[in-house]
Formats: sequence, C-alpha cells, structure tokens
Amino acid sequence: MSTQTSKAAEAAFRKSDKEAAMSEYNKQRMAVHEKIARLQVLRFAREAADRVAAALAAKEKAAAKKPAARRRKTVSMKDVVLT
Repeated sequence: MSTQTSKAAEAAFRKSDKEAAMSEYNKQRMAVHEKIARLQVLRFAREAADRVAAALAAKEKAAAKKPAARRRKTVSMKDVVLT
C-alpha cells in the first residue's frame, strides 16, 4: 500500500469519525434541550398551582378572620303591640 493511499484512507476514516462524533454530540445536545424544556413546563405548572393554592389559603384566612355577619332580629307582627 502506498503512502498516498494510506493517507487518503486515514483522512476518510477521520472524516467519518468526525461525522459520527458530531452526530452523537448533536443527539445528546437535543436530549438535554428536550429535558430542560420538559422540566420548565413542570416547574411552571407547579408554580401556577402554588400561586392558586396560596390565593385560596389567603382567601380562607381572610374569611376566617372576618367576623360573621350578624342577623338582624326580625320583629313579627305578633310581637308588635298596638297601643
């Protein structure tokens, strides 16, 4: 085998090796981006649920703090004394 042929073979191997490495790198990079996007969606959903729960808790706390409305005594016609 001549040196030119071996150099060409090595160059072809390096090129295919480089392409395989870049392909693997891109696959891993896309997997990381997909995972980040999935985790962001989960975090946003959790934060929204926490905000709703906090609002409900604040509303319940305010309702518990507020005194109950007093009912006015109603006077029936029987109780009214006509003088």
